[in-house]
Amino acid sequence: MKLRLGMIGGGQGAFIGAVHRLAAALDGHYELVAGAFSSRPETSHATGQQLGLNPARVYGSYQELIEQEKARPATERVQVVSIVTPNYLHFAPAKLALESGFDVIVDKPMTFSLAEARELAAVVQATGRRLALTHTYTGYPMVKEARQRVADGALGSIRKVYVEYPQGWLSTFAEGDADNKQAGWRTDPARSGVAGAMGDIGTHAFNLLEYVTGLQVEKLCADINTVVPGRQLDDDGAVLLRLSNGASGVLVATQVAAGEENNLRLRVYGEKGGLDWQQADNNTLLLKHLDRPTETLRTNAPYLSAAARHNARVPPGHPEGYIEAFANIYRNFALTLQAELAGETPSPKMLDFPGIEEGVRGMAFIESVIASGRSEQKWTAFSA
Repeated sequence: MKLRLGMIGGGQGAFIGAVHRLAAALDGHYELVAGAFSSRPETSHATGQQLGLNPARVYGSYQELIEQEKARPATERVQVVSIVTPNYLHFAPAKLALESGFDVIVDKPMTFSLAEARELAAVVQATGRRLALTHTYTGYPMVKEARQRVADGALGSIRKVYVEYPQGWLSTFAEGDADNKQAGWRTDPARSGVAGAMGDIGTHAFNLLEYVTGLQVEKLCADINTVVPGRQLDDDGAVLLRLSNGASGVLVATQVAAGEENNLRLRVYGEKGGLDWQQADNNTLLLKHLDRPTETLRTNAPYLSAAARHNARVPPGHPEGYIEAFANIYRNFALTLQAELAGETPSPKMLDFPGIEEGVRGMAFIESVIASGRSEQKWTAFSA
Protein backbone atom coordinates (compact mmCIF):
# COMPACT_ATOMS: atom_id res chain seq x y z
CA MET A 1 0.00 0.00 0.00
CA LYS A 2 1.38 3.38 -0.99
CA LEU A 3 1.73 6.06 1.65
CA ARG A 4 -0.08 9.30 0.90
CA LEU A 5 2.48 12.12 0.81
CA GLY A 6 2.05 15.86 1.23
CA MET A 7 4.85 18.33 0.49
CA ILE A 8 5.61 21.70 2.04
CA GLY A 9 7.92 23.80 -0.15
CA GLY A 10 9.53 22.66 -3.38
CA GLY A 11 7.65 24.94 -5.75
CA GLN A 12 8.65 25.90 -9.25
CA GLY A 13 12.33 26.85 -9.44
CA ALA A 14 13.27 25.09 -6.19
CA PHE A 15 16.13 22.59 -6.58
CA ILE A 16 15.69 20.25 -3.64
CA GLY A 17 11.91 19.82 -3.92
CA ALA A 18 12.26 18.10 -7.27
CA VAL A 19 14.95 15.83 -5.82
CA HIS A 20 12.65 14.85 -2.95
CA ARG A 21 9.84 14.05 -5.38
CA LEU A 22 12.13 11.88 -7.51
CA ALA A 23 13.39 10.08 -4.38
CA ALA A 24 9.87 9.48 -3.10
CA ALA A 25 8.70 8.13 -6.46
CA LEU A 26 11.62 5.83 -7.24
CA ASP A 27 10.48 2.73 -5.35
CA GLY A 28 6.72 3.25 -5.57
CA HIS A 29 6.09 3.52 -1.82
CA TYR A 30 4.53 7.00 -1.91
CA GLU A 31 1.83 8.84 -3.80
CA LEU A 32 2.08 12.64 -3.78
CA VAL A 33 -1.51 13.76 -3.17
CA ALA A 34 -1.22 17.25 -1.65
CA GLY A 35 1.09 20.19 -1.31
CA ALA A 36 1.70 23.72 -0.11
CA PHE A 37 4.59 24.31 -2.47
CA SER A 38 5.22 28.00 -1.89
CA SER A 39 4.41 30.88 0.44
CA ARG A 40 2.96 32.51 -2.68
CA PRO A 41 -0.41 30.78 -3.30
CA GLU A 42 -0.24 31.38 -7.06
CA THR A 43 3.11 29.58 -7.25
CA SER A 44 1.83 26.74 -5.08
CA HIS A 45 -1.21 26.23 -7.32
CA ALA A 46 0.86 26.46 -10.50
CA THR A 47 3.21 23.78 -9.13
CA GLY A 48 0.29 21.56 -8.19
CA GLN A 49 -1.15 21.90 -11.67
CA GLN A 50 2.22 21.03 -13.18
CA LEU A 51 2.37 17.91 -11.00
CA GLY A 52 -1.17 16.87 -11.90
CA LEU A 53 -2.60 17.14 -8.38
CA ASN A 54 -6.24 17.67 -7.48
CA PRO A 55 -6.56 21.49 -7.20
CA ALA A 56 -8.59 21.06 -4.02
CA ARG A 57 -5.54 19.57 -2.34
CA VAL A 58 -3.07 22.27 -3.35
CA TYR A 59 -2.85 24.81 -0.55
CA GLY A 60 -1.63 28.35 -0.04
CA SER A 61 0.13 27.71 3.28
CA TYR A 62 1.46 24.83 5.36
CA GLN A 63 -1.12 25.60 8.07
CA GLU A 64 -3.91 25.21 5.53
CA LEU A 65 -2.46 21.93 4.26
CA ILE A 66 -2.14 20.37 7.68
CA GLU A 67 -5.49 21.52 9.02
CA GLN A 68 -7.49 20.58 5.92
CA GLU A 69 -5.75 17.24 5.44
CA LYS A 70 -6.27 16.41 9.10
CA ALA A 71 -10.01 16.99 8.60
CA ARG A 72 -10.22 14.47 5.76
CA PRO A 73 -11.27 10.84 6.39
CA ALA A 74 -8.43 8.64 7.63
CA THR A 75 -8.52 6.65 4.38
CA GLU A 76 -7.90 9.79 2.30
CA ARG A 77 -5.75 12.17 4.29
CA VAL A 78 -2.02 12.62 3.93
CA GLN A 79 0.01 10.21 6.08
CA VAL A 80 3.51 11.65 5.64
CA VAL A 81 4.50 15.31 5.32
CA SER A 82 7.76 16.14 3.52
CA ILE A 83 9.26 19.55 4.39
CA VAL A 84 11.67 20.93 1.78
CA THR A 85 11.78 24.62 2.73
CA PRO A 86 14.76 26.80 3.75
CA ASN A 87 16.07 26.19 7.28
CA TYR A 88 14.01 28.82 9.06
CA LEU A 89 10.79 27.16 7.87
CA HIS A 90 11.52 23.63 9.13
CA PHE A 91 10.52 23.73 12.79
CA ALA A 92 7.00 25.21 12.77
CA PRO A 93 5.53 22.98 10.04
CA ALA A 94 7.29 19.89 11.40
CA LYS A 95 5.94 20.54 14.89
CA LEU A 96 2.41 21.17 13.65
CA ALA A 97 2.48 18.10 11.40
CA LEU A 98 3.68 15.81 14.18
CA GLU A 99 1.12 17.18 16.64
CA SER A 100 -1.58 16.67 14.00
CA GLY A 101 -0.78 12.98 13.67
CA PHE A 102 1.44 12.96 10.60
CA ASP A 103 4.88 11.42 10.23
CA VAL A 104 7.49 13.81 8.88
CA ILE A 105 10.42 13.85 6.47
CA VAL A 106 12.48 17.03 6.70
CA ASP A 107 15.49 18.36 4.85
CA LYS A 108 18.69 19.08 6.79
CA PRO A 109 19.66 20.84 8.96
CA MET A 110 16.58 19.86 10.92
CA THR A 111 15.80 23.26 12.43
CA PHE A 112 17.01 26.85 12.64
CA SER A 113 18.56 26.45 16.10
CA LEU A 114 19.56 23.85 18.68
CA ALA A 115 16.77 25.04 20.97
CA GLU A 116 14.22 24.30 18.25
CA ALA A 117 15.81 20.89 17.60
CA ARG A 118 15.52 19.93 21.26
CA GLU A 119 11.90 21.07 21.34
CA LEU A 120 11.13 19.06 18.21
CA ALA A 121 12.70 15.99 19.81
CA ALA A 122 10.33 16.41 22.74
CA VAL A 123 7.39 16.64 20.31
CA VAL A 124 8.46 13.41 18.58
CA GLN A 125 8.65 11.65 21.92
CA ALA A 126 5.30 13.03 23.10
CA THR A 127 3.39 12.23 19.90
CA GLY A 128 4.99 8.88 19.10
CA ARG A 129 5.26 9.91 15.46
CA ARG A 130 8.35 9.26 13.36
CA LEU A 131 10.69 11.76 11.73
CA ALA A 132 13.27 11.13 8.99
CA LEU A 133 16.05 13.57 8.15
CA THR A 134 17.48 13.61 4.64
CA HIS A 135 21.21 13.32 5.25
CA THR A 136 21.50 11.94 1.74
CA TYR A 137 25.02 10.56 1.82
CA THR A 138 24.25 7.90 4.42
CA GLY A 139 22.02 6.33 1.77
CA TYR A 140 24.86 5.23 -0.53
CA PRO A 141 25.36 1.44 -0.50
CA MET A 142 29.14 1.72 -0.11
CA VAL A 143 28.75 4.11 2.82
CA LYS A 144 26.64 1.43 4.47
CA GLU A 145 29.33 -1.13 3.64
CA ALA A 146 31.93 1.15 5.24
CA ARG A 147 29.81 1.39 8.37
CA GLN A 148 29.40 -2.39 8.51
CA ARG A 149 33.14 -3.00 8.07
CA VAL A 150 33.91 -0.64 10.95
CA ALA A 151 31.26 -2.26 13.14
CA ASP A 152 32.62 -5.73 12.31
CA GLY A 153 36.09 -4.69 13.48
CA ALA A 154 37.79 -4.85 10.09
CA LEU A 155 39.83 -1.74 10.92
CA GLY A 156 40.33 -2.48 14.59
CA SER A 157 40.05 0.40 17.03
CA ILE A 158 39.53 3.69 15.17
CA ARG A 159 42.41 6.14 15.51
CA LYS A 160 42.02 8.86 12.89
CA VAL A 161 39.21 10.20 10.70
CA TYR A 162 39.31 12.73 7.86
CA VAL A 163 36.14 14.05 6.25
CA GLU A 164 36.02 16.83 3.69
CA TYR A 165 33.34 18.50 1.62
CA PRO A 166 34.72 20.99 -0.94
CA GLN A 167 32.42 23.05 -3.15
CA GLY A 168 33.20 26.04 -5.36
CA TRP A 169 29.79 27.45 -6.26
CA LEU A 170 30.02 30.36 -3.80
CA SER A 171 33.52 31.48 -4.84
CA THR A 172 31.98 34.78 -5.94
CA PHE A 173 29.28 36.97 -4.37
CA ALA A 174 26.53 34.90 -5.97
CA GLU A 175 23.93 36.14 -3.50
CA GLY A 176 24.20 39.53 -5.18
CA ASP A 177 22.26 38.07 -8.11
CA ALA A 178 18.57 38.37 -7.27
CA ASP A 179 17.81 35.38 -9.50
CA ASN A 180 20.13 33.07 -7.54
CA LYS A 181 17.64 32.00 -4.88
CA GLN A 182 19.83 29.15 -3.60
CA ALA A 183 22.73 31.48 -2.85
CA GLY A 184 20.34 34.11 -1.50
CA TRP A 185 18.81 32.12 1.34
CA ARG A 186 21.83 29.97 2.15
CA THR A 187 23.98 33.03 2.88
CA ASP A 188 21.27 34.94 4.78
CA PRO A 189 21.45 34.53 8.57
CA ALA A 190 17.74 35.30 8.86
CA ARG A 191 16.89 32.26 6.75
CA SER A 192 19.89 29.94 7.09
CA GLY A 193 20.80 30.41 10.76
CA VAL A 194 24.14 31.10 12.45
CA ALA A 195 26.17 29.12 9.92
CA GLY A 196 26.71 29.15 6.17
CA ALA A 197 29.00 26.47 4.79
CA MET A 198 29.19 24.66 8.12
CA GLY A 199 25.41 24.46 8.32
CA ASP A 200 24.85 23.64 4.67
CA ILE A 201 27.56 21.04 3.97
CA GLY A 202 29.56 20.78 7.21
CA THR A 203 26.58 19.06 8.82
CA HIS A 204 26.64 16.43 6.07
CA ALA A 205 30.33 15.75 6.70
CA PHE A 206 29.74 15.57 10.45
CA ASN A 207 26.79 13.20 10.07
CA LEU A 208 28.71 10.95 7.67
CA LEU A 209 31.63 10.68 10.09
CA GLU A 210 29.45 9.69 13.04
CA TYR A 211 27.31 7.32 10.95
CA VAL A 212 30.21 5.32 9.54
CA THR A 213 32.43 5.20 12.63
CA GLY A 214 29.69 4.69 15.20
CA LEU A 215 31.59 7.21 17.33
CA GLN A 216 30.43 10.60 18.56
CA VAL A 217 32.19 13.95 18.59
CA GLU A 218 32.85 15.06 22.17
CA LYS A 219 35.07 18.14 21.68
CA LEU A 220 35.99 20.33 18.75
CA CYS A 221 38.25 23.21 17.80
CA ALA A 222 37.13 25.29 14.81
CA ASP A 223 38.67 27.80 12.44
CA ILE A 224 35.79 29.51 10.63
CA ASN A 225 36.27 31.97 7.75
CA THR A 226 34.25 34.26 5.53
CA VAL A 227 36.35 34.62 2.39
CA VAL A 228 34.13 36.44 -0.12
CA PRO A 229 33.80 40.17 0.70
CA GLY A 230 30.31 41.23 1.75
CA ARG A 231 29.14 37.76 2.71
CA GLN A 232 27.31 37.54 6.05
CA LEU A 233 28.00 33.90 6.94
CA ASP A 234 30.97 31.53 6.84
CA ASP A 235 31.92 30.07 3.48
CA ASP A 236 34.98 28.11 4.61
CA GLY A 237 36.19 26.28 7.69
CA ALA A 238 38.18 23.48 9.28
CA VAL A 239 37.50 21.67 12.54
CA LEU A 240 39.67 19.47 14.74
CA LEU A 241 37.61 16.77 16.42
CA ARG A 242 38.00 14.55 19.47
CA LEU A 243 35.84 11.42 19.30
CA SER A 244 34.23 9.35 22.03
CA ASN A 245 36.91 6.62 21.95
CA GLY A 246 39.76 9.15 22.11
CA ALA A 247 40.43 9.14 18.36
CA SER A 248 41.07 12.42 16.58
CA GLY A 249 39.52 13.76 13.41
CA VAL A 250 39.65 16.60 10.92
CA LEU A 251 36.60 18.04 9.17
CA VAL A 252 36.87 20.52 6.29
CA ALA A 253 33.89 22.23 4.63
CA THR A 254 34.31 24.98 2.08
CA GLN A 255 32.18 26.56 -0.64
CA VAL A 256 35.00 28.69 -2.08
CA ALA A 257 37.17 25.90 -3.52
CA ALA A 258 36.92 27.17 -7.10
CA GLY A 259 36.28 24.39 -9.60
CA GLU A 260 35.05 21.85 -7.05
CA GLU A 261 31.56 20.37 -7.29
CA ASN A 262 30.34 18.04 -4.51
CA ASN A 263 33.17 15.61 -3.84
CA LEU A 264 32.44 14.66 -0.27
CA ARG A 265 35.17 12.28 0.95
CA LEU A 266 35.61 10.19 4.11
CA ARG A 267 38.74 8.36 5.26
CA VAL A 268 38.79 6.28 8.43
CA TYR A 269 41.92 4.66 9.89
CA GLY A 270 42.19 2.08 12.64
CA GLU A 271 44.93 -0.08 14.11
CA LYS A 272 44.52 -2.72 11.37
CA GLY A 273 43.81 -0.63 8.30
CA GLY A 274 41.66 2.06 6.74
CA LEU A 275 38.87 2.81 4.32
CA ASP A 276 38.36 5.54 1.76
CA TRP A 277 35.07 6.60 0.10
CA GLN A 278 34.24 9.62 -2.02
CA GLN A 279 31.09 10.72 -3.76
CA ALA A 280 32.85 11.30 -7.09
CA ASP A 281 33.28 7.52 -7.30
CA ASN A 282 30.49 6.51 -4.96
CA ASN A 283 30.21 2.92 -6.21
CA THR A 284 33.73 2.16 -4.95
CA LEU A 285 35.01 1.67 -1.40
CA LEU A 286 38.73 1.18 -0.81
CA LEU A 287 39.62 -1.09 2.09
CA LYS A 288 43.26 -0.73 3.12
CA HIS A 289 45.37 -3.19 5.11
CA LEU A 290 48.68 -3.13 6.95
CA ASP A 291 49.91 -6.42 5.55
CA ARG A 292 48.34 -6.91 2.11
CA PRO A 293 47.22 -4.92 -0.92
CA THR A 294 44.26 -2.56 -0.87
CA GLU A 295 40.90 -4.12 -1.76
CA THR A 296 38.52 -2.38 -4.15
CA LEU A 297 34.91 -3.10 -3.16
CA ARG A 298 32.08 -2.37 -5.59
CA THR A 299 28.36 -1.69 -5.22
CA ASN A 300 26.05 -4.74 -5.03
CA ALA A 301 28.83 -7.29 -5.41
CA PRO A 302 28.01 -10.64 -3.75
CA TYR A 303 30.75 -10.23 -1.14
CA LEU A 304 29.14 -7.12 0.42
CA SER A 305 27.13 -7.00 3.63
CA ALA A 306 23.36 -7.41 3.74
CA ALA A 307 23.02 -3.76 4.74
CA ALA A 308 24.85 -2.56 1.62
CA ARG A 309 22.99 -4.90 -0.73
CA HIS A 310 19.60 -3.96 0.76
CA ASN A 311 20.29 -0.41 -0.41
CA ALA A 312 21.51 -1.29 -3.93
CA ARG A 313 19.21 -1.69 -6.89
CA VAL A 314 21.08 -2.81 -10.02
CA PRO A 315 23.75 -5.44 -10.82
CA PRO A 316 27.43 -4.63 -10.20
CA GLY A 317 28.94 -2.31 -12.79
CA HIS A 318 25.74 -0.34 -13.37
CA PRO A 319 26.28 3.02 -11.65
CA GLU A 320 23.99 4.14 -8.87
CA GLY A 321 24.10 7.68 -7.58
CA TYR A 322 22.69 10.61 -5.66
CA ILE A 323 19.00 10.12 -6.43
CA GLU A 324 19.18 6.45 -5.43
CA ALA A 325 20.96 7.34 -2.16
CA PHE A 326 18.30 9.95 -1.45
CA ALA A 327 15.60 7.43 -2.30
CA ASN A 328 17.02 4.92 0.19
CA ILE A 329 16.07 7.26 3.03
CA TYR A 330 12.54 7.61 1.66
CA ARG A 331 12.25 3.86 1.06
CA ASN A 332 13.53 2.74 4.45
CA PHE A 333 11.25 5.26 6.16
CA ALA A 334 8.29 3.97 4.13
CA LEU A 335 9.11 0.35 4.93
CA THR A 336 9.23 1.25 8.62
CA LEU A 337 5.85 3.01 8.54
CA GLN A 338 4.24 0.26 6.44
CA ALA A 339 5.47 -2.40 8.86
CA GLU A 340 4.03 -0.50 11.80
CA LEU A 341 0.71 0.03 10.02
CA ALA A 342 0.59 -3.75 9.52
CA GLY A 343 1.24 -4.33 13.23
CA GLU A 344 4.76 -5.61 12.60
CA THR A 345 8.10 -4.66 14.10
CA PRO A 346 10.38 -2.88 11.61
CA SER A 347 13.68 -4.64 10.92
CA PRO A 348 17.08 -2.97 11.45
CA LYS A 349 17.37 -2.57 7.67
CA MET A 350 14.11 -0.64 7.60
CA LEU A 351 15.13 1.55 10.52
CA ASP A 352 18.38 2.56 8.83
CA PHE A 353 17.61 6.22 8.17
CA PRO A 354 18.68 9.44 9.92
CA GLY A 355 16.18 10.67 12.48
CA ILE A 356 15.55 13.00 15.36
CA GLU A 357 18.77 12.18 17.23
CA GLU A 358 20.89 12.96 14.18
CA GLY A 359 18.92 16.18 13.74
CA VAL A 360 19.64 17.35 17.27
CA ARG A 361 23.31 16.43 16.99
CA GLY A 362 23.56 18.25 13.68
CA MET A 363 22.28 21.46 15.23
CA ALA A 364 24.62 21.00 18.20
CA PHE A 365 27.50 20.65 15.74
CA ILE A 366 26.56 23.91 14.00
CA GLU A 367 26.31 25.92 17.20
CA SER A 368 29.43 24.36 18.74
CA VAL A 369 31.49 25.03 15.61
CA ILE A 370 30.42 28.67 15.37
CA ALA A 371 31.00 29.20 19.10
CA SER A 372 34.48 27.68 18.86
CA GLY A 373 35.28 29.74 15.78
CA ARG A 374 34.39 32.94 17.62
CA SER A 375 36.11 32.02 20.88
CA GLU A 376 39.69 32.59 21.98
CA GLN A 377 39.45 29.32 23.94
CA LYS A 378 39.40 27.04 20.95
CA TRP A 379 38.50 23.60 22.30
CA THR A 380 34.74 23.54 22.87
CA ALA A 381 32.78 20.80 24.62
CA PHE A 382 30.14 19.25 22.37
CA SER A 383 26.76 18.77 23.98
CA ALA A 384 23.57 17.80 22.15
